[in-house]
Amino acid sequence: MRHTPRNIIRHELIGLKVEVVESANEFLVGISGLVLDETRNMLLIGEPGKRKRWVPKRGTLFRIWLPDGLRVLVEGDVIVGRPEDRLKKKLYKW
Repeated sequence: MRHTPRNIIRHELIGLKVEVVESANEFLVGISGLVLDETRNMLLIGEPGKRKRWVPKRGTLFRIWLPDGLRVLVEGDVIVGRPEDRLKKKLYKW
């Protein structure tokens, strides 16, 4: 299944380019790079061999680039949870 704006929150985020657009912590705004790792509540953003930063999902707005070049804004509160558990979540009007 390919990545689309409608199903992005059900996909694996590791390997996608991401940027922090808004955050409760103003020092995190503007961080961009690849998603290197994902936990239940955090994303590890950075580039291999360069600085990496853990960013909390809750309270953060992310801009995610899909493999076909589309950009999608995703609220971090929607993607809180382990990737395998997000498949089971009921999504309303996404």
